Amino acid sequence: MTDSTLLYLHIPFCDSKCHYCSFNSYVDRFELKERYMEAVVTQLHDDLEAFGIEKGSLHTLFIGGGTPSTVEPHLYEPFFEALGEFLCEGAEITSEANPNSATRGWLEGMKGLGVNRISFGVQSFFDDKLRLLGRAHRATDALRALEEASEVGFDHLSIDLIYATMLDTPKRIEAELETAMELPIDHLSAYELTIEEGTPFQKRPHVRVESLEQAQRLKERLEGAGWRAYEVSNFGLSLCRHNLGYWEYRPYLGVGSGAVGRIGNLRYAPCRQPERYIEDPLLRECESLTPQQIIQEKILLGLRSCVGISLADLTPQMRERAELLVREGKLDASGGRCYNPDYLLSDEIALFIIG
Repeated sequence: MTDSTLLYLHIPFCDSKCHYCSFNSYVDRFELKERYMEAVVTQLHDDLEAFGIEKGSLHTLFIGGGTPSTVEPHLYEPFFEALGEFLCEGAEITSEANPNSATRGWLEGMKGLGVNRISFGVQSFFDDKLRLLGRAHRATDALRALEEASEVGFDHLSIDLIYATMLDTPKRIEAELETAMELPIDHLSAYELTIEEGTPFQKRPHVRVESLEQAQRLKERLEGAGWRAYEVSNFGLSLCRHNLGYWEYRPYLGVGSGAVGRIGNLRYAPCRQPERYIEDPLLRECESLTPQQIIQEKILLGLRSCVGISLADLTPQMRERAELLVREGKLDASGGRCYNPDYLLSDEIALFIIG
């Protein structure tokens, strides 16, 4: 395989379970960490061979979760050794982290392994909002972690913020953004609170409020400060290449329980349950995507980001509907591609084109 490929590693361990979280994460499995990290190396070796990944063709690595900062850097060492020459020169290597578990020692250890970008799950700079969300850290923890990450030498730092909670007001959102702008970050992800099935918030739907005005305020404030809105929830002075790779529909490996990978038209997922994954890290559920599914996914991803969609990828009927939207001023067109100027309308526009 010669195309540049992405790699995602899932860490299912968490120091706490947030009230909104539906991700594949566990707060009571820490005794599995060493065996789990051995299993991900086994899967990585197999994936690299099975999918014909060439040396130097992995352009990004993203370690997500869960909470990657709950796993000590020395446990990651065999994984990075297995990657070896498969990572290209100058690869973007990101790890998520929580402010309360990303100690200076952890940050130094991960930087020593080659991680060059940290994404902190800050979510808010208000302690009452952090308690509402079920976060295990306080605002001072986030400020400390970001300062230490900068001192350790990370030039690329990102934070996540959540909005559309019952505690959010225009004044408080402005205060959150003012604090963020003073930090040594070059990327920010702003996610509206969603009520997921099976989470504590499912029984408390009132914690979420209407979000359109807040989303517009966030976008206007960040763009006014020179930050590029390059996806519906992502803003950057420096863009995340891993994120862009997903939206560009590049192939990606998914390693670990709860990960998903897609190589060509094959989508696969290792076992979600950590104990079962450790027993057989090569067990996968596989799905062959149809050409129609691939087109639809490219449309959905492209229109919610700066990537846009290629008219050449569309069926004649889809192309006709896209060109109608261009004539009506709802899409921009350039170089055989269409771009969505309003990401908040991306789903509606995508569904219209798909038909």
